[in-house]
Amino acid sequence: MTPELRHPVLSVVGAVADETGTEAYVVGGFVRDLLLGITVNDIDVAVVGDGVAFARAVAERMGRVNVVVFEKFGTAMLHVDPVKLEFVGTRKESYRRDSRKPEVGAGTLHDDLSRRDFTINAMAMSLNAKSWGALADPFDGRADLAAGLIRTPLDPLATFDDDPLRIMRAVRFAAQKGFTIHGATLAAIPAMKERLAIISRERITDEFMKVLASPKPSVGLRLMYDTGILHIIFPEAAEMAGIDQRKDYHHKDVFLHTCQVVDNIAGMTENVYLRFAALLHDIAKPKTKKFVEGTGWTFHGHEEIGARMVKHIFRRFKLPMEHVPYVEKLVRLHQRPMQLVDELVTDSAVRRILFEAGEVADDLMTLCRADITSKNPKLVRRYFENYDVVYQKMKEVEEKDRMRAFQPPVRGDEIMRVCGLPAGKLVGELKAAIEEAILDGRIPNEHDPALEYLLSVKDDIIARYSAEEKP
Repeated sequence: MTPELRHPVLSVVGAVADETGTEAYVVGGFVRDLLLGITVNDIDVAVVGDGVAFARAVAERMGRVNVVVFEKFGTAMLHVDPVKLEFVGTRKESYRRDSRKPEVGAGTLHDDLSRRDFTINAMAMSLNAKSWGALADPFDGRADLAAGLIRTPLDPLATFDDDPLRIMRAVRFAAQKGFTIHGATLAAIPAMKERLAIISRERITDEFMKVLASPKPSVGLRLMYDTGILHIIFPEAAEMAGIDQRKDYHHKDVFLHTCQVVDNIAGMTENVYLRFAALLHDIAKPKTKKFVEGTGWTFHGHEEIGARMVKHIFRRFKLPMEHVPYVEKLVRLHQRPMQLVDELVTDSAVRRILFEAGEVADDLMTLCRADITSKNPKLVRRYFENYDVVYQKMKEVEEKDRMRAFQPPVRGDEIMRVCGLPAGKLVGELKAAIEEAILDGRIPNEHDPALEYLLSVKDDIIARYSAEEKP
């Protein structure tokens, strides 16, 4: 049984279609999600004829004036809160090799459905009264939907050649819905992957971040690696794959480990930038990999080098730069909490990581827990218990010393006034001395003790600074 169209807005659209003698259909994602039992408020309507004129007729019937027309594309949009209706005339398309923007001409409903990316999006339901809700499914999209298959309506080589962004969309749908890409469609991706060069970085990034936001991102990440896409759009991530063996020493595949970490953290948070930090946490291991006789493989400094790579990666992906400090900090600190497990670790050490982590301390602990990928249940349990100990220590120190979002109780302007100094490097050194005393536990994180400490050390610091500055 095909689910019934019950949306009240569509009843009005259907009535206008009958009155104007127009064939009208709801198409694409709305039909797919209706068959999946998902309610959405973005509705695409295709009409055999002039989609813009029809949109204006619907708006007039509804007493609306908020029709947004895109003359270049022959489409129109109408908001009927909370619904967004988009109207277009059925069409056929042809593509130039140097662009994913099609040359469009009028076409039949079959033409319109055949130009769509996948069979699950190439279905339509009639809005005319005589055939209300009848399903048009010329490419067996409903069967593919039931089978969980991503398949192109036409030859996949031609489909991806026309619009290479569909390659990324195939991966994204597989990750979002847990579907499998059909054999012929999957085989066409490596053959067409170089065509991604004509796609803007913004469009690729949008699809990539939707993969990261999916319930199991590793599905998309591994598909991108296996088909060669990842080598094109994110070579640093692709370089994490592989295992080197030297004598009796080997290291685990960093890419597969990272995929598991990203899946783990996807089960803990929907914060896509925390998931992105999980993807990048070991990104510098290929750069720092070194074999040491008697020790094995080492990756010294990969946290710091990885943190320094974040800004470049964000720029290339054209991601919002305001998220860079957050991701940098998580990558830089992701191994530090494990160093606090020992019962002999001082409050000073805990203060320092709280000081460095600041507002990301909780997310840092989430990342650390996600980084546990051992297949040994006893080992996993021990790691989680250790992190519970660390978190408790951090909580105790936080409650006692108020280290979250730490700001020195004596600010730079007060240091300048008390010491009679202009702004400059020396003021920073005096401020750092106060911070160190607080972090070491020599003074409390309070204004008066901090000011008293400043007065006691300022002369020595100023004298030492002056001596160092002399030629």
